[in-house]
Amino acid sequence: MSANAASSKDHKVKEPQPGQPMYGCEHVGRLFNQDQATINMSIQHYKTILRAIFDINPILPQTAKGMDGQVVTSLTPTYLCLQCPSTLTEEDLSKHGNKKSHRFYVESRSGALYCQMCDDIVWDPTFEDLRLKKLGTGSFFGSRKRKHEELFAPDPVKDAPQYISTNTTLATCKANGLRGIYNAGATCYQNVVLQSFLHNPILRNFYLSDGHQSGSCDTPHCLSCAMDDMFQEFYASETTNGYTAANILSGFWISEKKAFENLVANKEQDAHEFFQFMAEELHERNGDGKRPEIGSEHTCNCIIHQTYYGKLQTSTTCQNCGGVTNQAQSFLDLSVPLENLTQKRGKKNLTNGDGVSSARTQNSVTLQECLDEEYIKSDKCEYRCQNCNSVQQARRQTSIKKLPNVLSIQLKRFEFKQGRNDRAQKIETPVQFPLQLNMLPYTTRARTQDLKNDYELQRSCTYDLLCVVVHVGDMDTGHYISYCRVGDQWFAFNDHKVELAQKSDVLNAKAYLLFYIVRSLS
Repeated sequence: MSANAASSKDHKVKEPQPGQPMYGCEHVGRLFNQDQATINMSIQHYKTILRAIFDINPILPQTAKGMDGQVVTSLTPTYLCLQCPSTLTEEDLSKHGNKKSHRFYVESRSGALYCQMCDDIVWDPTFEDLRLKKLGTGSFFGSRKRKHEELFAPDPVKDAPQYISTNTTLATCKANGLRGIYNAGATCYQNVVLQSFLHNPILRNFYLSDGHQSGSCDTPHCLSCAMDDMFQEFYASETTNGYTAANILSGFWISEKKAFENLVANKEQDAHEFFQFMAEELHERNGDGKRPEIGSEHTCNCIIHQTYYGKLQTSTTCQNCGGVTNQAQSFLDLSVPLENLTQKRGKKNLTNGDGVSSARTQNSVTLQECLDEEYIKSDKCEYRCQNCNSVQQARRQTSIKKLPNVLSIQLKRFEFKQGRNDRAQKIETPVQFPLQLNMLPYTTRARTQDLKNDYELQRSCTYDLLCVVVHVGDMDTGHYISYCRVGDQWFAFNDHKVELAQKSDVLNAKAYLLFYIVRSLS
């Protein structure tokens, strides 16, 4: 039988209803006015796509193969081609259409038809009828009514807890806050920090339990109120489209903090400085209102101090009399230099602001080696000893007196050389960091006690990786992305785009900021 011959399996275009157009757009009309084989193929393929979206594992329609051959799983909508088996990201739609002359796609979240020539979702009566039947009854035969008893009769197999557990898919967006943030003009440095906040369980629980009373807050342009709004949007809305952090941007730009005024510009800035700014601002809005003084042992019971703040202890030992002076101070994060360690090993890898590279190698250092340099080894110094009543040679060592619940670490990749020609450089040396980090060797207690058998203390010093912020490219033209862990799964955040990531992607990233959460809370 000819492919064009009529048969009992031929599909029909839905008859027009009064006041309703026959086709979703003129381009769909042209499609349906071709031969019967084209109509059959289009409708049958649309049914197949709807089954893939609504019946099969929901992660499959979200998995696209890019034009470069790379497979990417995204939480933002993908587009399934109506005219071939391809699944495409929004960025690859026009390339695919121009190359294949395919113009119709099905949006992976709703099953709606997208016309590339109209550049819009079109509501075609024929396709929409099939979509609504599939959504309503799970079948394309919506007119075949089943008896009430048949629909609601108990099924011993499907009602079994094991069957339900095996065939249940966890909510991928609403329950976990997985959503991108739009770039509002060189604001990627802000987006990565905001994502680290959104996937921090301590901050999440604080804001979702009305920890900040935004309804009664009378502070204009309050950033904590803006944070509260953002958490509500991410954890109470089903949308996976990008979020516009307008309230945070306006509060940030209007802020009177002079220490961070260089951040208020429409150009790329430092994510670490923005993290410090937000932490200080949220502390003032939710705590005692006092700005922590550098070098002081400032304590506060606000959510920021409970989450990020720890204490360092610097011990200075006089080489003449052996007297020891201890000084404690609070810290928001640990800034770990890379320059000295890479210079010692001859593994320095620098790029300057013009993108010129020098000594590019694939040699790497480890995070533990960087921490050893700062919090295990001591250095020489001179100080005035009170016992000797004179300036003496001394040894100075810094250790961690109190660990925070969430440990933030900055790998100091940016150097600023002062001189006749001030210049900035970026250290590209890879730093290997673990998924689980033992911080016990860097604590003050590890210096004075035998802790080998103190398993409870060791557990309290064990951290799990929560978020990684990465700076890609040169200093002046670079871009920030981040990786965040939700449960046991990692996701990559690139402004409004959210994609599944593998552990290998995370561990191979050239990290700039690392956020670890203590295991008892992770």
